[in-house]
Amino acid sequence: MAKTVERVKFNTPKIPKVLNVAAYARVSSGKDAMLHSLEAQVRYYSEYIQSHHDWHFCGVYADEAMTGTKSNRDNFQLMLQKCRDGEIDLVLCKSISRFARNTVTLLETVRELKNLGIGVIFEEQNINSLSSDGELMLTILASFAQEESLSVSENQKWRIRSDFQQGKVCSMRMLGYRRTKNGSLEIIPEEAVIVRRIFSDYLTGMGKLKIANTLNEEHIPTINGCTWTTEDIRRILQNEKYAGNMLLQKSYRENHITKKCRKNNGELPQYYVEESHDPIIEPRIFEMVQGLIKTRSDKFTSASSGNTYPFTGKIKCGCCGKNYRRKTTVTGIVWICSTYNTKGKKHCPKSKQIPEEKLYAACCEALGISKFDEEIFQSKVKQIMIPAPNRIKFIFHNSTTKTVEWQDRSRSESWTENMRKNAGERSKKWHEQSP
Repeated sequence: MAKTVERVKFNTPKIPKVLNVAAYARVSSGKDAMLHSLEAQVRYYSEYIQSHHDWHFCGVYADEAMTGTKSNRDNFQLMLQKCRDGEIDLVLCKSISRFARNTVTLLETVRELKNLGIGVIFEEQNINSLSSDGELMLTILASFAQEESLSVSENQKWRIRSDFQQGKVCSMRMLGYRRTKNGSLEIIPEEAVIVRRIFSDYLTGMGKLKIANTLNEEHIPTINGCTWTTEDIRRILQNEKYAGNMLLQKSYRENHITKKCRKNNGELPQYYVEESHDPIIEPRIFEMVQGLIKTRSDKFTSASSGNTYPFTGKIKCGCCGKNYRRKTTVTGIVWICSTYNTKGKKHCPKSKQIPEEKLYAACCEALGISKFDEEIFQSKVKQIMIPAPNRIKFIFHNSTTKTVEWQDRSRSESWTENMRKNAGERSKKWHEQSP
């Protein structure tokens, strides 16, 4: 007789899934009150998430950003990447405006997370993006947030332009001046000394590069604590505010979404206010400098400016790794390391300028041709390295190399026809004056 086996069923309790939960927080500026708010949000979410036994704390991602309209906030993007990698199941956020004021950005992000099975809970609006009416509510409320952002932006623009019409600056950071509470400019004496020195040095014949290098050698920083560049010097020399005048609205924000800064080329009105504040530089001196800038620019800007040459981008310095550039000197055309040329010998001590005719001769020797041919040169030479003074290493497209040495020009070779003429005139004059 067959034995009957009774099967017993055991009801195994389901273990609830532990959700990986993170939070996102953002404040609008670097003010102390805002930073305290950010700190408070981080502390709140850390404690709140860890108080749920079925939640696993995955961190608080926080950004200190100027606006919620930007989609490239570093920690925001990092959080999204963690979501895509499956490391986060749920995101908490205080409000829609903290997540994004741009409706399109908000909905795109929420939909992407929804497709990944990840919900976003907005506490103030009591919305869960995974709920049936979540997206509808988000669309409506995000539109309100975006309109609020536009309204705030337009009000701010109106206030700034109203200040412009009265000759006031809304915000400013420049060497030599500070903005007072009423929007006017006040001289900072210790910084004004540096500004006057820059103008004085330029008038006495120093170039922008020389002025920048001198300030750097003396460890005098820019207003932002950086090293000086020729562009910093140019901006100071051409800034009308140092002469006591103001040209306002030189730039503007593209829109309230991207907030990109654009140069004002006539898109918006500009306001020129004469004698708006005390000058650091006398207007007469300022105008002299503007005239000198134009004279020097006309002198050194030639019709061939921007031309490329056979060696352009081909020659690399073996000392600092920078490219060599073509330069016209009193003794003729040379090719020189860009670091050596802009910063001086101490920044690239082993580099040496190469007379252009020596470079052509070295190419002919390396290629085995009697006369330089650009087509042959480009087809065969991949790169030129300068491993040491008076040594040129040619690297060919077929991976072979050849090193050529060159000799410095003799003193007579270095003299131009004009130099010879001047020397002859000096010699003649000396003999005429001799007893």
